[in-house]
Amino acid sequence: MKHSPKFSIITVTYNAASVIEPTLQSIVAQTYRNFEFLLIDGGSSDGTVEKVRNSAVEIACLVSERDKGLYDAMNKGIERATGDYLCFLNAGDSFHAPDVLERMVAAIPDKDTLPDILYGETAEVDEERNFVRMRRLQAPEKLDWRSFRHGMLVCHQAFFARRILAPAYDLSYRFSADVDWCIRVMKKSKDIVNTNVVIVDYLQNGLSLQNHRASLIERFRIMAKHYGLLPTMLRHAWFVVRAIIKR
Repeated sequence: MKHSPKFSIITVTYNAASVIEPTLQSIVAQTYRNFEFLLIDGGSSDGTVEKVRNSAVEIACLVSERDKGLYDAMNKGIERATGDYLCFLNAGDSFHAPDVLERMVAAIPDKDTLPDILYGETAEVDEERNFVRMRRLQAPEKLDWRSFRHGMLVCHQAFFARRILAPAYDLSYRFSADVDWCIRVMKKSKDIVNTNVVIVDYLQNGLSLQNHRASLIERFRIMAKHYGLLPTMLRHAWFVVRAIIKR
């Protein structure tokens, strides 16, 4: 059965006028056209909304108002999305190539139902859009909720979840709610497909990078919640030992 799923591309912004152009261009360039674009803006004052409105992107939903942070804005996107899959493409990030969505659809198995999750790889770029490296944690060939015990092996932007399975982000996490969200989605999923596609070019200036220590503490809390406190402590102790050995 040939599938033609609809993707809900959700971009969350706040004063992102300086970085959003590559994001918009990569959406316009997609050869697969069954998608909707939702802009959830936090009340920008730098012309971000005007830049999006004046672009060639067809806007299905535009919200510009104060919010409680990144994940609150993402929850607004989930509430308003109508597609089969959710795709969170942050301002500054972009699809790796014009045929990304087309190749992802081609990777869907010939079954009666759509997979619960589609995932792939991530390339890291600098502010000039120059390729820096592939993401250090590579996507595993097989993925389930237990996989994230070893870290967030799939970048959030390269993780497309069925909208009908997607919970709200837990706003008690300020920097790493996406890790918790992905694990919760995977716990509810039966069919997870590796598309083997490089999906996104990730701009190296994300919220969690700017707040690295707080993000790591949150990630430890999330891992302990899902995988148990003692196993998480032992695993992190091994991470430290391994880092020392590799020096």
